[in-house]
Amino acid sequence: MKIDFHTHTTASDGTMTPKEILKEAERKGISYFALSDHDTIDGVNSLTAIPDAINFITGVEISAEYPSTLHILGYGFDRNDESLKKDLEELQDYRKNRNYLILERMRQHGFDITMEELTEEAGGDLIGRPHFASLMLKKGYIRTFQEAFERYLKKGAPFYVDKKRFDPRRAIEKISEAGGIAVMAHPYQTKLNDESLETLLKQLCSYGLQGIEVFYSGHTPPMTQKYADLAEKYSLMKTAGSDFHGSIKPDLTLGMDVEASEIETFLRFATEKRLRL
Repeated sequence: MKIDFHTHTTASDGTMTPKEILKEAERKGISYFALSDHDTIDGVNSLTAIPDAINFITGVEISAEYPSTLHILGYGFDRNDESLKKDLEELQDYRKNRNYLILERMRQHGFDITMEELTEEAGGDLIGRPHFASLMLKKGYIRTFQEAFERYLKKGAPFYVDKKRFDPRRAIEKISEAGGIAVMAHPYQTKLNDESLETLLKQLCSYGLQGIEVFYSGHTPPMTQKYADLAEKYSLMKTAGSDFHGSIKPDLTLGMDVEASEIETFLRFATEKRLRL
């Protein structure tokens, strides 16, 4: 079946609006779907209708504090939970200040872009790196949209400013307290060896982790098998997602073909938590 529980919109760092990506999911025949924007549920809350053919659940991807990359996906939570909303707003407030820091770095390199222009470019959406890239392209500072990220906006590039992160325990507990389940995203991105990864996973499970992203666009078949084995060993739900961002990552397509039996437990959870508007 075709599903996708890991996608990003203009609410964070994707290039399609929540409505556009939902329409594309319907066009592609995706039957189970979630938006999982970085540190925000604004995209989820902006939706006013969901196609009947799509089992849609709430989602978010929270960046956790860790020496290497560690992201926690949250699914099926109450989007009106005040505590979770407050914590995510804290991250977004920091993101706003981060935008000013990026603009200052741009000015130091002779790039004339204002916050007013960024706000207009975002059109009411949360300002993210795609909006910086769009303005850079419009003003002729770069030749292609992708060049903005490769030369200036990706991690380690001149205009990149890191974001605030939550302690892993806090991220997992907040998702759980809001009625959702916490899932370890793309485990290979931790860059840990097998022993260290399993140690981390056990620690996250002690905080309340309930799933691991086994099927992912960047996982090789051996990786997928390894993470599936870990899911079985620690009684974790197996999830699947593409990490679709739109034109920022042109090689990634929306939707993944996964055997329903492979993620049966999570599909039952998603069916129970289906959001209807």
